[in-house]
Order: sequence, then structure tokens, then C-alpha cells
Amino acid sequence: MNSGAPETLALWRVKFFGRHRGEVNSSTFSPDGQMLLTASEDGCVYGWETHSGQLLWRLGGHTGPVKFCRFSPDGRLFASTSCDCTIRLWDVAGAKCLRVLKGHQRSVETVSFSPDSRQLASGGWDKHVMLWEVQATGSWDSTIRIWDLRAGTPAVFHQELEGHSGNISCLCYSASGLLASGSWDKTIHIWKPMTSSLLVQLKGHITWVKSIAFSPDEQRLASGGYSHMVKVWDCNTGKCLETLKLLAGSPGCGPRLCLHPRRETLSVWSC
Repeated sequence: MNSGAPETLALWRVKFFGRHRGEVNSSTFSPDGQMLLTASEDGCVYGWETHSGQLLWRLGGHTGPVKFCRFSPDGRLFASTSCDCTIRLWDVAGAKCLRVLKGHQRSVETVSFSPDSRQLASGGWDKHVMLWEVQATGSWDSTIRIWDLRAGTPAVFHQELEGHSGNISCLCYSASGLLASGSWDKTIHIWKPMTSSLLVQLKGHITWVKSIAFSPDEQRLASGGYSHMVKVWDCNTGKCLETLKLLAGSPGCGPRLCLHPRRETLSVWSC
């Protein structure tokens, strides 16, 4: 963590994306930055050209509000989650749905792809985290499951990671494939997904965990809670190294985190 004064940033609104028919729940850029995805309360996923702001497509299929969306690191796929208890896996080039992943019993709140784009993790209101081969997902049933998307019937999971006692609110892969899960039970778990091993449990937040991010060397993890508090952890020992108190923002919103890939700096974004 840098202890010096933060760099001065020039901030302004560059583009306005205004074709949604409901609240926007999530947004994400493609790996090359050329495309923006947005997930809407109206049940659709929108694709935009970043530079021009042009709407490329509006994709329906979910039968409930779309809660989250995420590109795969290779830029070939993206996933969307919904209150309809499903995850949809989409092909970017054709803007078409490849698979509907079923298994969660309640709203699916978050997904994260592994660095090699071969696994997807999902989590949500059923407190489960489910792992899907080729991608990964997180859920509210407090467990994590692994699925094979290349099989003919991907509706039966291969693996389930249990340990959380609350809804899964955020997921994050490290560069080598470790998986961190944050929960409404105020803890973070760090897993080795392919062996179903829980490596360390991080305790210290006084409210739900909203956002998590690994450092590039995997030695540290930053987490943000609904209490507007950010914690930095030692991933090996589980010890909290630093606690940052932020100015309060909108009620019910927590910070969004991003660790700089080349410098030891942490970016914190409010809703």
C-alpha cells in the first residue's frame, strides 16, 4: 500500500448509455475495452460499443431481473445471472446464448471466470458457490459447486464447496486459480477449487462483505463491506494487515475494489 498522497485524477462523464428499461444492476468492460456490458432490472443484458456509446444488442431470455454480468478473460464469452435462479453463458461473437446453467435455488448474485477462462464460479441467495468447468459462479445457498459445461447435460454439478453460513455476495479468482468468496456471514473464504480445499478463512468484518480483490502476487486480498470499511489481509495467515475507513456513501452500498496490477496501490470506488 502506498502511504503517500493519492494521485490527482481528472474525472468527467465520457458517455451516456440511456436505453435501459429498468435499473442497471451491474456493468463490465470487455478485456480489450471495446465493449461494455450492462445488466438491467428489465431482465435483459445490453452490449454497447464503448467509444461511440452505440447499442449493439439487447439480449432477453432471463425471466427475472439480471443481477450481474462478466466477460471471460479471453473475451470470447460472457455470463449473466438473474433472480430467475439461472446463469446464462453467451457467445460474444454471435451474441447468442450457449447454455442455461441451472442449479441454484434462489437468485444468483455474482459470477467470476478463472484466469484461463476454463471455469466459472457463481454465488447467490441460496448460500452456495457453484463451480462450472470452463467457467465459475456464486450463490445465496452458502455453497460452491463445480459443473462441466462441455458435457451434454451440465445441470448436474461436479463439486460443491460448503462452509459459508450466509448468502454469497462476491467472488474473485487469483492469477493462479485460487478462488475467494465473500458472504453475508461477514467472512471471506479462500479455496483451492479443484481439490475442494478451504485454505484460509478471513474474519473481521462487522457487516456483509461486498467486494474482494487479490493482489497480483496472491499474498494479499482486499475486501470491502457494507460498513464502508476496507480491509487488507495476509492470504497465508488470515491476519488483517490494515483497515481503511471510508467516507459514508449511499445507504446500503459498499465499496468496489480494484488492486493495481503493477503497483502496490488499491483503488476504491463507491456506488
